[in-house]
Amino acid sequence: MAQNIVSLDFTDEQIAGAVAGVQQAAASLPGLIGMETGDRRGLTLLGPRSQDFARQTLRVLEQNPDIVPASLNLAEAQADLAALDKLVPVLEQLRRLTTRVEDTVAALGSDVMSVALEGYAHVKLSGGAHGLDELRKELSGRFAKKRRKVAEPA
Repeated sequence: MAQNIVSLDFTDEQIAGAVAGVQQAAASLPGLIGMETGDRRGLTLLGPRSQDFARQTLRVLEQNPDIVPASLNLAEAQADLAALDKLVPVLEQLRRLTTRVEDTVAALGSDVMSVALEGYAHVKLSGGAHGLDELRKELSGRFAKKRRKVAEPA
C-alpha cells in the first residue's frame, strides 16, 4: 500500500493569502539586501561565539570615547547591532515556516512518488494485457542508466 504522509487541499485564496503575507513581510522590511555568493564569502561574520566579544567591545568603546578614532564609526556599528537584534526574531520565524513548508513539500512529493512507483509496478506486471507496452517503455526511461563514456588512452 502506498504511503500517505500528508493530505492537503489548499484553495487558491489560501495560496494567494500566503503569497500576499510573504510579500507584506518583505514590504515591511525595506532596505533588505541580496548578495552574491562570492560577496557573502568575503564577509567577517558575527557568529554566536563572536557576539559577546562584539557587544562588549562596542560597550567599552562607548564608555571610552577618547580612544575611538574618528575613522571608526561607532554610532553606525551600534545602529547595525540594534537592527540585527530586531531582525533575528523575524529570521527565526521565517526559518521555522520555511522548514515546515520544505518538509510538507517533501512529504507531498514522496507521497506522489510512492503511488507512482507502485502504479508503475502494476503497469509493468499487467500493462501488456491492456495494450500499455508503449507507455511502459516510455515510463521506463526514468530508470534508464546512463552509460559512462570510457576515456580512451591517449
